[in-house]
Amino acid sequence: MPTFIGGWDASTLKAKLVFGLLDQARPEAPRDRVERRYALRVVKQRLHQTSFREAVIAAYNGRCAVSGLPERQLLDAAHIIPDRNELLGQPVVQNGVPLSKLHHAAFDRHFLGVDPDYRLHVSERLLSQRDGPMLEALKKLHGGKIRLPRRLKDRPDPDRLAQRFEQFKAAA
Repeated sequence: MPTFIGGWDASTLKAKLVFGLLDQARPEAPRDRVERRYALRVVKQRLHQTSFREAVIAAYNGRCAVSGLPERQLLDAAHIIPDRNELLGQPVVQNGVPLSKLHHAAFDRHFLGVDPDYRLHVSERLLSQRDGPMLEALKKLHGGKIRLPRRLKDRPDPDRLAQRFEQFKAAA
């Protein structure tokens, strides 16, 4: 779908994007099978995410803080406190932990928690289930500790972890 800049607001540094042909009032439905395989979506993206991710992963030497997985393409920089929190949600290394995609999803959904002493906690919901090797691997994390960066200043902020850990406990 052709995309054009339809306006610019210099005070907010935002561009208005227009999809479709310039003379169309609104986008038309795709005409052929190949075009129908795609959908138009509006995406809200954090502009700092790339630099935040790189800084967090670099602080941990390119490894997941939970599993030690060394494949950067499978790692996310998980926010301890979401960035929508103006006070504690800044995109700083101390507010992030590099996690594999699976561990990040478990952390965000409060199946996996980290207390202020860097100990891992697995939710009772997961601990009580019986299934295959992936679930068993998650359950074995309970009571362990996350890997920490070498530099003390890069370690997760205990106050942020305490706040997030309260949310983990409340979700149980």
